[in-house]
Amino acid sequence: MNVGLETLTARRQPRRHGHTESEITRRLIEAIFEERLPPGERITESQLAETFEVSRSVVRLSMSKLSEIGVFKKTPNLGYTIAAPTRSEARMMLDLRQMIEPEMVRKIAKANTDADVQSLWEHLDAENKARECSDRSTLVRLSGEFHLKLAECSRNVYLVQMLTQLQVLTCLAILVHAEREVGCPRDEHSKIVQAIADHDGNRAAEEMKHHLQHIAEELQLDVQRNEPSLESAFQWLSRSQRQEI
Repeated sequence: MNVGLETLTARRQPRRHGHTESEITRRLIEAIFEERLPPGERITESQLAETFEVSRSVVRLSMSKLSEIGVFKKTPNLGYTIAAPTRSEARMMLDLRQMIEPEMVRKIAKANTDADVQSLWEHLDAENKARECSDRSTLVRLSGEFHLKLAECSRNVYLVQMLTQLQVLTCLAILVHAEREVGCPRDEHSKIVQAIADHDGNRAAEEMKHHLQHIAEELQLDVQRNEPSLESAFQWLSRSQRQEI
């Protein structure tokens, strides 16, 4: 992909007859960006080892890496499942992104280079081509990667790692909670890039705030809803049992 995911997966592994651990990690993240991995589903080492034509030990390293950042959930005796963020977790993610990304683009606008801006415009061109071709999977992936491209412009590897984690989990939250197809409007990314190109940090920050708020609104995270839990389920089952008696 690009520097964002390469930074996250930068752990040198000897190449086996298939893919390396970092390549597997990158491909799994790309699959999430393209909404190909269903949240909550169980995923096994043997499935991935066969898919990537590698030993299970190589796959295990990748799954461990993704488990560390919350993409996979490991349960004793059950193995790994793909994360399915709750509404409260999604709210926390977007709250954190509101704290980070507006200030990030504010600083990028002040210190960007011509190469940074050119790279961002080229990324938007790729988004537009995918949109024109009705290539939804590619468009969804590129829309997510846009935020990582911005993080790369900061030249802060820790920020890139954090944004990669948050963006991947946000994609999973969208799959779980969006009641209709969530897509970034054509002009929202371009307004952010134009503000950066104009070295207008305040405008870039405001455009980013608006963009993230739009994502939150699409997920309807401000609507109060009771999330299911084992405790509430057991209480309901207990009441049902007493009523039948």
